[in-house]
Amino acid sequence: MAAAAERELDPADVESRLSKNELKRRLKAERKIAEKEAKHKEQSEKHSNKPPLASDSENNIGAEEESLDPNQYYKIRSHAVQQLKGTNEDPYPHKFHVDLSLSDFIERYSHLQPGDHLTDITVRVAGGAMAKPFITYHNELDMKLYMRIAPELYHKMLVVGGLDRVYEIGRQFRNEGIDLTHNPEFTTCEFYMAYADYHDLMEITEKLLSGMVKHITGGYKITYHPDGQDGQAYEIDFTPPFRRISMVDELEKTLGVKFPSTESFETEETRRFFDDLCTVRNVECPPPRTTARLLDKLVGEFLEVTCINPTFICDHPQIMSPLAKWHRTRQGLTERFELFVMKKEVCNAYTELNDPFQQRQLFEDQAKAKAAGDDEAMFIDENFCTALEYGLPPTAGWGMGIDRFTMFLTDSSNIKEVLLFPAMKPEDKKKEAHPEQSAEGTSV
Repeated sequence: MAAAAERELDPADVESRLSKNELKRRLKAERKIAEKEAKHKEQSEKHSNKPPLASDSENNIGAEEESLDPNQYYKIRSHAVQQLKGTNEDPYPHKFHVDLSLSDFIERYSHLQPGDHLTDITVRVAGGAMAKPFITYHNELDMKLYMRIAPELYHKMLVVGGLDRVYEIGRQFRNEGIDLTHNPEFTTCEFYMAYADYHDLMEITEKLLSGMVKHITGGYKITYHPDGQDGQAYEIDFTPPFRRISMVDELEKTLGVKFPSTESFETEETRRFFDDLCTVRNVECPPPRTTARLLDKLVGEFLEVTCINPTFICDHPQIMSPLAKWHRTRQGLTERFELFVMKKEVCNAYTELNDPFQQRQLFEDQAKAKAAGDDEAMFIDENFCTALEYGLPPTAGWGMGIDRFTMFLTDSSNIKEVLLFPAMKPEDKKKEAHPEQSAEGTSV
């Protein structure tokens, strides 16, 4: 009887018995349905009044973003970007002008709690630097992985995601030689700064390193023995500003040779020019003898050796810098610098390339170099290219080898002296065969 009476209740009475939350939920759902129907009606009327356009691509341009699938959105965005190229409105400017200083930014967001943002050590694509990676294998996922050679691509993806100031002090792994200044496992500091360029990074580098030296030693000058304490002593002066040289211009001046135009550095003719130049100057370069590798050997032989005091070698050719942005005034070059101290590279930095189309092309060029035998050439990273399609703001990136700089501050001639557990070559196997050695070992 009670159930029958309840079925006979007026709908208004039933609604009055519902909770307030349930009423709100129902009203919200009804409002959404009404808005959706109105939106579809408006779109259908809009399309019925439009004249036919030339292609499907142009038809899609007028559609609402919410109704587009990812392929349509990508096609529309790519078309719009290509239309802007070559106009006064550059879709990928080198730098934005901002009206909020860093100190104001810190004050405004000082209530936020500090946190650590670390990137993976084992990665699917070893990118971010030109180096040979260590290879490992994940049993559960049944896939090959690499030990990271640099965190760069992941940091830039974080900038794409909205973290416009990213830094990390962490370990990198490169399957390369061991010598006085190289260890397969080493520590770097890298940071990525939205709305900055490589000019800003040069100023930051000068202030950071000169300030560090002065704070630790009490002055800007240090004494260093590159060949050990019994060898020649050099005075290294970190007084800012540091010396700055343009790579191509300084190399031409030092060698007394006029190079082909930087716009033609990708051609086979230019490659043969530098190949012949290395042969004439007795500069060794093992195959593959690409233009990038030949240039790198020439720079090492004739420019790096002049860098005792801190020196910025700037404006590398694009073929040597697949992740750096093109130079805004000199075609064929990039806005990149490397800092050298006592003939050794300490920092590497550049205005970041944020054009996804050009980045993909440069990755493909790197893949061709790798297929030709260059173990240090980069892989194609599709995830990174996809991230760039979402939009990387004008960004500058900076990296420094902490171990190598520590060598200068501690007057150490061997990188092993500043590492707790450096990679060591095995001792002579003859020692293992000594019969008089105890099999029990020793206590630690």
